[in-house]
Amino acid sequence: MREMENGYKRMTHLDLELDRLKNEIAEMGNLVQHQLKKSIESLTTVNKDLAREVMFQERRVNAEELKIDRDCENIMALFNPVAIDLRLVFAAFKINAHLERVGDNAKGIARYTLDLEEPYEARLLEELNLVKMWEVSDSMIADNMRAFEKADTIEARNIFRKDVLIDEFNHDATGIIAEYIKAHTDKVVPLINLISVIRKMERIGDLNKNIAEEIIFFVEANVLKHEKEKI
Repeated sequence: MREMENGYKRMTHLDLELDRLKNEIAEMGNLVQHQLKKSIESLTTVNKDLAREVMFQERRVNAEELKIDRDCENIMALFNPVAIDLRLVFAAFKINAHLERVGDNAKGIARYTLDLEEPYEARLLEELNLVKMWEVSDSMIADNMRAFEKADTIEARNIFRKDVLIDEFNHDATGIIAEYIKAHTDKVVPLINLISVIRKMERIGDLNKNIAEEIIFFVEANVLKHEKEKI
């Protein structure tokens, strides 16, 4: 099937389809990275046009998800992959769904921008580490896409450390905003919305952790969720 010819591995039709699937996942990751970046930028600058762009482009994210799902199904039906190839297709199917949910959360953040009448105080956003949360989340997506492409479980496992940092920011946020509300009772609604934004960022961290687990499953045939259940 994949014999060595002149020192090189011969690419089969299945190999080509799996490579194409990897490229599609990378494109999906790049797409939701841009969505998330624009959503945070729209919120911090109250750029409602940018927020509307994020919401409009959600259609593209959904269309890409459906295409990748169909490609996974076609590979299963036409090539009957086994072993690591089968795990790759299963992982791609789930990673695709997790990335689409990242896009959903980016859209949700952009929607809050449309309700804003004035910017949040820069001091508050800095204390909440909102931009840092985005930077960590963005790097998690990039790391996951690289780990999936290279079948690199070491890089995938780095995601868990970054998720801890996201969780710490999320843990501190409620107290910070609660104290701020006491001094700004006229801004309760946008501040509550800001709590929801932080929760969505925390959820994006969890989705990236799920993607990392799928990569480890694909490469090592190791299902981490069962290990968590034992713990």
